[in-house]
Amino acid sequence: MQKMFTFYPEGTCSQMIEIELDGNKIKDVVFTGGCNGNLNGISKLIKGMDAEDVIERLEGTRCGFKDTSCPDQLSKALRAAMAEQNA
Repeated sequence: MQKMFTFYPEGTCSQMIEIELDGNKIKDVVFTGGCNGNLNGISKLIKGMDAEDVIERLEGTRCGFKDTSCPDQLSKALRAAMAEQNA
């Protein structure tokens, strides 16, 4: 069963990330707020990828002087979505 997971990022311009998983595969990701073109591009690039692979690539990415970024927050969102799905 597929479900849309909602995550509220902290420390970034994006205000919400919605994730749809099919098992561990990313079916869809929708960002609200943030740099629209870049985040839409990231969403398209990661569709069909394994969530663990995306986490490994994006986790720890920083935006300027911030300790986090939208890609880093996406990795946190994916971890939360997988945990909720497996609970």
